[in-house]
Amino acid sequence: MKSRQVLRGTDFGSYAPDEVGWLLKDLSEVHLELPVDERERRVQLEGGHYSESLPVEYAPSPTYLALFELLLESWAGPVAEGIASLGDLVLSSRGSDVVLVSLARAGTPIGILLRRWLQQGHGLSVDHYAISIIRGKGLDREAVAWLDENVGLERVAFVDGWTGKGAIAACLEESVTELGRQGFVGLDPQLAVITDPAGVTNLCATRADIVIPSSCLNSTVSGLVSRTVHSDVLIGPGEFHGAKFYRHLLPHDLSAHFLDAVSSEFSSSPMPLREAILPPQGGGILACQAIAERFGIGDLNLVKPGIGEATRVLLRRRPACLLVRDPHDARVQHLLNLAADRGVPVEQDDGLAFEAVGLIERLVP
Repeated sequence: MKSRQVLRGTDFGSYAPDEVGWLLKDLSEVHLELPVDERERRVQLEGGHYSESLPVEYAPSPTYLALFELLLESWAGPVAEGIASLGDLVLSSRGSDVVLVSLARAGTPIGILLRRWLQQGHGLSVDHYAISIIRGKGLDREAVAWLDENVGLERVAFVDGWTGKGAIAACLEESVTELGRQGFVGLDPQLAVITDPAGVTNLCATRADIVIPSSCLNSTVSGLVSRTVHSDVLIGPGEFHGAKFYRHLLPHDLSAHFLDAVSSEFSSSPMPLREAILPPQGGGILACQAIAERFGIGDLNLVKPGIGEATRVLLRRRPACLLVRDPHDARVQHLLNLAADRGVPVEQDDGLAFEAVGLIERLVP
C-alpha cells in the first residue's frame, strides 16, 4: 500500500466516497483487539499506550438498539439545530473556502453532517477529511503534511462531537503549536463541536451536556471504522496513523441511518440554534479535579465527564462507577442500561457539573 493514500468508502468504511476521505493507513487485517481487562492492565500497569491496541467491538444488543432509536427520535432535531448553528459559526470563522477536518472517529459523523448542512443551507460543496489525534502523541504529522500539500492549512477547521475535560482540545492546541515550529503554519487550533460542557472553545452550538446519539455506539455508527492506532511497529516513516474497517459488522451498521435521521431534520428546523455562548472558562477540568479528589483518584485520565465520555467508559473500558445528576433524565437512560448490563454501581449527585461522569477502575499492581 502506498504511503499517505486517502481511503474512501466502500473500500474503507461504510460512508459514501464523497462524504469523507480518511487520512489513515488500513490495518483491517491486523489483529489489534484485546479483552478489556488485558487492555487496562497494559495501559495502567505496564506503561503501554492506549493507541497501540483496540477494544473488542460487538454488535449492540436488541435492547440497547431500541434505546438508541428512542434517543435518535428525541435528539435528531436538537442535534440538527446544533449542526446548523455550528456550521454558521464555522463559516463566519473560516470563510466559505473552508475544509472540514474531523478528528477520527467521533468527529467524523459530525463532520459529515456539517458538510451536508453547508450544502443544503448555504449551497456550498466543501471537502471533508478525517485524521487521527492521539492523547500524548498529538495530531498525525503525516496527515497534516498531506493537508498542507493538497488543501492548504489556513483553510482547515477541526471538527469533533463534544468536549469532556477538554483534554483533546488541549492536545490539539499543543500539537498545532509544535507543528508550527516544524514549519506547518496556518492551522487554527480552535475546535468546532456541537456541545462544549468543558468550556474550552467558542466554536460550539451549546455548552449544555446534550445527547449526541452517535456517542452511544461504537463503530456501527461511525462508518464501521475503529479508533485510530499508532505504534512504531505498525506505522512506518511517511505513513498515516492506522485504523480498521470492520466489514463483519456491515449487517449491523447504523451509520447512514444516523446521518439521514439528523439531516432529514434540516428542512423542518432550518433556523440554527441561537444560544448566547459566553467566552470559554475551562470549567470542565476544575469539576473533574474536584471529582478526582472526592474519590481519591490520582490520575485524572480515569475521570470521564459528560454523556459522550461516560458512554465510552461503559462501552469499552473497565468502569468503577457511574455518576448521574438525575437518574430519571431521559438523556442518561442508555447509560443506566449499560451500567445494569455490566454490574456497574450508579451514584446520584445532584450537584454534578455534567449530566453524567464515568469513573474508570484504577488497577493496583
